[in-house]
Amino acid sequence: MRIRILLAATCSVAALAAMTTVVLADRSAPTKIRATLKNVNGASIGTVTFSAASAKSPVEVRANVRRLQDGFHGFHVHAVGTCEGPGFTSAMGHMKATGQGHDDHRGDMSSLLTKRNGTAALRLTTDRFKLADLRDADGSAVMVHAGPDNFSNLPPRYAPDGPDQMTLDTGDSGGRVACGEIAASGG
Repeated sequence: MRIRILLAATCSVAALAAMTTVVLADRSAPTKIRATLKNVNGASIGTVTFSAASAKSPVEVRANVRRLQDGFHGFHVHAVGTCEGPGFTSAMGHMKATGQGHDDHRGDMSSLLTKRNGTAALRLTTDRFKLADLRDADGSAVMVHAGPDNFSNLPPRYAPDGPDQMTLDTGDSGGRVACGEIAASGG
């Protein structure tokens, strides 16, 4: 009887040690991507860091920005990793799957709220994309827009026929005021 109890306890400890090893191995190699945000004049105004514990883990996003107009700003990942000023249109539209409406774009993130002193800090976790998605064949860009994003959420009393195409594409967040390039894999 004692041998069975001792054997069961030994197996339990071994199984726990194996699970701990797997978890520690997964956490020991976090991956990070860092983008420097530049305004339309090319000046650095902040950074955005994307990190994940593993390739399958949700992505943590941290943004620290300065010298922005106070208020809410649309904050997105755009489809192409180039930020040619002054309008940053080279970054193309939001990262999305074919046919996705704005309320479901993979690149949509929480709005960035800038304080009266022009600074903003944001921390969020998303499972809408993985780090590998950001570094696809043409890279990606993280974008700050001039105005708030309505996420295509327009009540019928304002738009009886539903949101128009611009709202569906952009969330009416206005011009692009800062952009940070995320290089393609191997780039």
